[in-house]
Amino acid sequence: MTNIKDLAKMAGVSVTTVSRVLNNHPYVSEEKKNAVLEAVKVSNYHKNINAVHLSTGKTLLMGVVLPFSDHPYFGLLLKGIAKQALEYNYKLVLFQTDYMESRELEALQMLQQKQIDSLIICSRTCDLSTIEEHLPFGPIVLCENIKGNEVSTTFVNHYNIFVEALEYLYRKGHNKIGYCIGRRSGTNSHEREMAYRDFVKKYNLLYKPDYTLDECFYFEDGDKVIKQIQEMDAPPTALLVTSDQVAAGIVTCCKNRLISIPDELAIIGFDNQPIAKMMNITTIEIPLEDMGKNLFLQAVNGDLSNEELPAKLIERGTV
Repeated sequence: MTNIKDLAKMAGVSVTTVSRVLNNHPYVSEEKKNAVLEAVKVSNYHKNINAVHLSTGKTLLMGVVLPFSDHPYFGLLLKGIAKQALEYNYKLVLFQTDYMESRELEALQMLQQKQIDSLIICSRTCDLSTIEEHLPFGPIVLCENIKGNEVSTTFVNHYNIFVEALEYLYRKGHNKIGYCIGRRSGTNSHEREMAYRDFVKKYNLLYKPDYTLDECFYFEDGDKVIKQIQEMDAPPTALLVTSDQVAAGIVTCCKNRLISIPDELAIIGFDNQPIAKMMNITTIEIPLEDMGKNLFLQAVNGDLSNEELPAKLIERGTV
């Protein structure tokens, strides 16, 4: 296999000159540059990228952990990350975990082995202590609110968002309010649960565990939600739905079953995706693309920071 010394001999120049040509250094005469390029062509030389990585200490690869690649929430986060990656000439290594801890550990192991420079975890399963154990091997950035730890984060305050949405529904006359989430574990879900419990306590409302509906990820889960609440003795009159896709599924199912929205059931979605605008769904706007961009910048710069981005209620026709 041809190496840089072989190229220098073939071109009749120094190893330093070959290195400059291969790395597009400007201070090389046209004659020597052409001689090196001809040697490269004749020998079919290819740069040993592993050797380059060893010399620079960088792979220009960034890992991104996400549970699903087909979910709009994570798709928009990834879109923001990918835009910045293109600008910084980074390539992304995607780890789709389906919330399996073993797959998340594979990503952390690749960071430890220097196969990637840094890691963004959009939604984690591992304990925070496991994440912290891997911080010496490279920057790790999380998409959740865990201020005060030695790990960078970009997040929206899900506690405050939930309180604002619940208060809005209460002012609209609702005191039987339920909410739909993807999974019960996870920092964001815990913040939502705390907000909900504090709200119920503040207004001396009855706490009903069955008002929390989980495993709600996709449009088709809307039908499941309506079936569940119709089986309740005292169903909620309003729902906070932490995905516009699920909210759209609920609205569609209600129309098919002749359930009047918002008169019989009020709906607030999350993320302000295009489907929420098209279907006139009241929602919480979360700047997912901006969050993705910020996650990338934190990972590539390696600076410890906790960045909170704003969210806002978008009033439409489902409340």
